[in-house]
Amino acid sequence: MAKFLLTSTYTVEGINGLMKDGGTTRAEVIRALIENSGGRMESLYFGFGQYDTYIVCDLPDHRTAVALAVTIRAAGGLDTRVSPLLTPEDVDEALGMQVAYQPPGA
Repeated sequence: MAKFLLTSTYTVEGINGLMKDGGTTRAEVIRALIENSGGRMESLYFGFGQYDTYIVCDLPDHRTAVALAVTIRAAGGLDTRVSPLLTPEDVDEALGMQVAYQPPGA
């Protein structure tokens, strides 16, 4: 499984839904959505800065992450972004890879 950060900003419609349902209910809905997609929600936090929600989760693959983000955004209550997360070991492995590259003008 791959780890992702889902960040979201509520639309006016989404804020109204949050006020009606409450944070705990919305968190349960998101947990069920992730689990029904074969993933696992590690954490969910609400914020009041750049984003309104921060979710760290494990998902089967990038296609699943895209499907969740598109489905959530299409519903109209949230503007959602997905960021893949890398472990320090992932970065070490990537840095050890040999990649041939010729910069422009070289």
